[in-house]
Parts: sequence; structure tokens; C-alpha cells
Amino acid sequence: MRALQLAAPGERLAVLCLAAHSDDIEIGAGATLLSMMDRGIRLEVHWCVLSGAGEREQEAKSSAADFLASAANAKIEVMSFRDGFFPEQDDAIKSWFETLKRRANPDVILTHRRDDAHQDHRQVCRLTWNTFRDHCILEYEIPKWDGDLGQPNLYMPISARVLQRKIELLISHFGSQGSKHWFDRETFLGLARLRGMECRAPERYAEAFFARKLSLV
Repeated sequence: MRALQLAAPGERLAVLCLAAHSDDIEIGAGATLLSMMDRGIRLEVHWCVLSGAGEREQEAKSSAADFLASAANAKIEVMSFRDGFFPEQDDAIKSWFETLKRRANPDVILTHRRDDAHQDHRQVCRLTWNTFRDHCILEYEIPKWDGDLGQPNLYMPISARVLQRKIELLISHFGSQGSKHWFDRETFLGLARLRGMECRAPERYAEAFFARKLSLV
């Protein structure tokens, strides 16, 4: 299969990363971002977490800083919308998205999957598409107890080294999630191996996305 690329080494790529919770971007697209920077793409990243308070805010900021250490430019925002109640805060979150639209014009947007079982994730995705109507939007996946993984149609092969770096950063930064039975190395490694198998990744691992609308030239 012929591979497509969003940017070549040395080129600039503006990426808007959106997440409901402080570890979502890292889980869903962390290795993709690390791989792009490793390839020499000049990433300009606007990283937004909508629900972060107390310990979770500090985890979000320190993790994002480590993941984006090699970015050409990085802006990190952590908001304080109530975790688990995004649908009930629709007006306030919609207003925040409208202010974001005036501050960001990315080449690519990474956001939650439309059919994610978590209500906060679905709300972020809905407002992403509602707000950014002329952008390349890629939806990442989050493994969870609900068993809602879907059938992705876009893959980012990643190296074993980058995957290990992603997992190390997740484990080291998100101590608050350590008690969750799904938050461990085997989960992240297993999903990456499965997605790597599906796209025949050279080093056997990949992250996967849902691309609802793409434009080719």
C-alpha cells in the first residue's frame, strides 16, 4: 500500500491536539507525535486538555512538556470543566471552542473518536467537527473497560523505541491512573501490536485513527 505523509522532514506542521482528560492525547496519539518529531518534522503544537484540576492538571502539563520537548513550538492549555459531565456543560464548552477557533488554525487536528463510549470524549469530538469545518481531523482511540474499539482506517507505523518511550512517559507521569486495571504497559503495547499487524508496520507497531474526511492533491 502506498504511504501518504502529512509533512516531510524539515517541513512545518501545525497540530491542534484536543482531549477531554489529561492522559487522552498521550494514549491515543503520543507515539505519532513523537515519531513526527523524530523524523525531523517541525511540529507546532497547540495542546488542549479540557478537564484538569489539582493533581490531574500538574500531570497534564508535565506530561505534555515531555512529549513535546522536541517540538518547534508548543502551547499547552488545561481547562477545568467537570470530568464526566461534559454534556451537561455543553454551552460553556461550546463557548470555549468558539474562542479556540479564533486562536488556532491548524493543519491537522487530533481529537476523540466520534463513537467513543465515554460521554466526555464524544462531546469533544462533536464540538471539534462543529467548530473546525475546513480542517483535516483525525480521531484517535482510547482503550477502556467498555470494549468500544472500532475499525480504524488510518495508521501511523511507529518504531519499538518510540512506543517504549510513549509507555515510559505515560507510566511515569500519570500516577493517579495506576489503580485502573487497564492502565498498564501490556494494554498500550498490545493495542499498538494489533494496529501494527493490521497495517503491516515495519517494526510491528502502530497507532490508528479514524479519518472521516480527507482531501488529496
